[in-house]
Amino acid sequence: MKISDDFKLNVVSVRLVKEAPILSDIKISNPEAAVQVLGKYLCEMDREVLCVVNLKSDNTPINCTMASMGSLNQSIVSPREIFKASILSNAAHMLLIHNHPSGSLNPSKEDIEITDRLIKLTDLMEIPLLDHIIVGGDEAQYFSMREKGIMLHKRTVFEQDYNNLKFNDSAMVAEKEKSR
Repeated sequence: MKISDDFKLNVVSVRLVKEAPILSDIKISNPEAAVQVLGKYLCEMDREVLCVVNLKSDNTPINCTMASMGSLNQSIVSPREIFKASILSNAAHMLLIHNHPSGSLNPSKEDIEITDRLIKLTDLMEIPLLDHIIVGGDEAQYFSMREKGIMLHKRTVFEQDYNNLKFNDSAMVAEKEKSR
């Protein structure tokens, strides 16, 4: 097969671009520290904003990224956007913090569902999610999913022996049908 002379494959480069800092060197070892660093900033927002704080091994912040900016009472969260800066920053841990402009600290069903999904994904990515914190109203008020026991989960264990792996039976049946 001959490749057309007009064909060009673009080479892409991904780089971390640092913006004006909003964080300090305060270690984020508890929800109060996270709220101290970002609470006031997020409570000033008129729409939901979800931030990812990327942390070093000792929980010192590396950076913060706004992974989602939504509407008055919801935001769309994509794991792709959450992990982008964490991977580029070589984060050891990550923390989610978002605001509820209504002032209510109660997590929505969607907040809990995305947290559960992200716990599983962060386990796979080996960048543990330490907490998901909601701020609202007074910046000193917060809801920590870790403190409330919402983030309890079993660690994902992967099969070590390929002989024990179970594959999709329909694919195996289709392969057997082909070989007949």
